[in-house]
Amino acid sequence: MTEIRQIEPTRGNLLKFIHFPIDVVYRDNPYYVPPLVLDEITTLTPEKNPAFDFCESAYFLAYRDGKIVGRVAGIINRLVNQRSGKAEARFGFFDFIDDNEVVDALINAVTQWGREKGMDTLTGPLGFTDMDREGMLVEGFEETATQATNYNFPYYPKHMERLGFTKDVDWLEFRVTVPEKVPEKMARIASIVRQRYNLRNIKFTSRKRLVAQYGDAIFRLINETYDTLFGYSPLSEKQIKHYINMYLPFLPLEDLSLVVKPDGELVGVGIAIPSMSQALIKCRGRLLPLGWTQLLKAFRGKNDVVDLLLIAVKPEYQSKGVNALFFDDLIPYFIKFGYKWADTGHELETNERVQQQWQYFETRQNKRRRAYTKQI
Repeated sequence: MTEIRQIEPTRGNLLKFIHFPIDVVYRDNPYYVPPLVLDEITTLTPEKNPAFDFCESAYFLAYRDGKIVGRVAGIINRLVNQRSGKAEARFGFFDFIDDNEVVDALINAVTQWGREKGMDTLTGPLGFTDMDREGMLVEGFEETATQATNYNFPYYPKHMERLGFTKDVDWLEFRVTVPEKVPEKMARIASIVRQRYNLRNIKFTSRKRLVAQYGDAIFRLINETYDTLFGYSPLSEKQIKHYINMYLPFLPLEDLSLVVKPDGELVGVGIAIPSMSQALIKCRGRLLPLGWTQLLKAFRGKNDVVDLLLIAVKPEYQSKGVNALFFDDLIPYFIKFGYKWADTGHELETNERVQQQWQYFETRQNKRRRAYTKQI
């Protein structure tokens, strides 16, 4: 018999919620990359996550014989609903053993919660905003996840289909072989674009200067670039400050590329980071006692994979070859630091403009993930 308990977001309860997939479902799985536990606590705690200014949530744990066998979060992003005109509840942080009764009980709990809140649709897996992990893996079960993406077993999508959920959108991911030099055609495009639009790349050696000069501008550009994409939740002023403090002080500056006009106005940003996947697997998402040393090794030691977190370009400069400037700048650093492969972020399968940039490289599509939806 499966028992569903709605939990309050206390630290103790959240630790149970967060540790369940790490310590139970994927304990011996080599492809699952745990989140950083402290970051998950921040994300799930209303007093710490500024997304709760326009979101509400409920957290459910499934128990059997006194042991946790599943978890799910119900989320309502009122800002996204206002922009889309939908009455949509999200489900996320969704993990479970392969058992029909457990899955049904979790989905029933989040469905009932959504109905009580006046929602008529359930969609996911999604987080509070696009800064959270999203999508359910439907291809690429034998590929290591990145620190920014979900992993799940093949039985997950089978349960979604069994319950009548259908595809809302798919995202694709690619593994790119780092070339021995900047592809000649890409270097030529970069040179033409620099001259035609009077643009330049800039680098920073001081994180303090980066934050002071471009912290706000980077996240405002992300808002502008992604505004029309699926389910995008624009970052608020509080969120921008939150993510500036959370991410920019730790980004490797060599893997950050900014493109600006002569007056310094930001036109585009490309952000990469050494892969944290193996380090997070080894430390199981925990900084203590020695997890922080694993993460430092991934940042500063030998690492043959770099994650391409995002590229954002002002709408009026898109489709003009600006992306070539990022790779012309970053590839020499990738070669210098010994990266052999670059893993892309998840890209909407309909975003052909983004996928065209990989034509200059040796690539393979290695993952596909899906958001499911159902009327409730």
